[in-house]
Amino acid sequence: MSMSVPVFALLSVSARGRARVVSAMDAALVLRRALGVLLPVVFVMGLGLGDAQALTGSMSTSQVVPLIQVGGQPDYSAMALKWARMAAQEAVPDVGVPLQLDVTVGALDARVRLAPCVTMEAYLPVGAHFWGRSRVGLRCVEGTVKWNVSMPMTVKATGLAWVVRSQIAAGSTVMESDVVQAEVDWAEENSPVLPDVSSWRGQVATRSLTTGQTLRQGMVKAAQVFQAGAMVRIVTEGVGFQASSEAQAISAGVVGQLARVRMDNGNIATGVVLDAHTVQIAL
Repeated sequence: MSMSVPVFALLSVSARGRARVVSAMDAALVLRRALGVLLPVVFVMGLGLGDAQALTGSMSTSQVVPLIQVGGQPDYSAMALKWARMAAQEAVPDVGVPLQLDVTVGALDARVRLAPCVTMEAYLPVGAHFWGRSRVGLRCVEGTVKWNVSMPMTVKATGLAWVVRSQIAAGSTVMESDVVQAEVDWAEENSPVLPDVSSWRGQVATRSLTTGQTLRQGMVKAAQVFQAGAMVRIVTEGVGFQASSEAQAISAGVVGQLARVRMDNGNIATGVVLDAHTVQIAL
């Protein structure tokens, strides 16, 4: 839907944080009441599809960007993209695996018309991030009229990860033969990738995993190795000594997690499950 407004327009913000255009007459009244004068013509601005929004609050990072023009007109997407590529490189998390970043920024809606600006600043809106689908902002900080818009941004982070080779049923133990290393987009999902073999080997799938899925947090969990009532060996270590004894588990045992056991003297103790037969109690 196109919009035609007088050559004077004022951008206002609703209670929901959305931008709208106020008519010339309303704008003049607002400014006259506030300043006691009637200001001259400024610009025409049409809004569509949420491209122009009032983005409030503190910004996590920002930088003044140079003007880039195409066909004599400012290319706002190119300006935001140039900054986002540099900022994303600095913001990428250290995951222990080399990641190749690919940043793309979508265009503003063609109906948006922004006033000329002397100095523009690109920034990352509050709640946005350089990971997966997000948004990047561009605002006028020095000009006749200050404006503020945002554009869709996608950040891909390609690197090696473990990928399901063939379907794994829910509850099945994940072994090295079930997966293979491949180049994937780490930022495709918010859930962190499991890069280390120790973080998934021997654990069980929490749901059915299909071929090509990247192993991520929440897809596997530690396996239960004994039930409550099972007899287990207790290993106790201290400075300069180690002792072992028998005890009965009073809770199920999951490798790496805590389990409660009843000692021969009736006392209840808590230790870390080492394997299907052993619980370690630290002194």
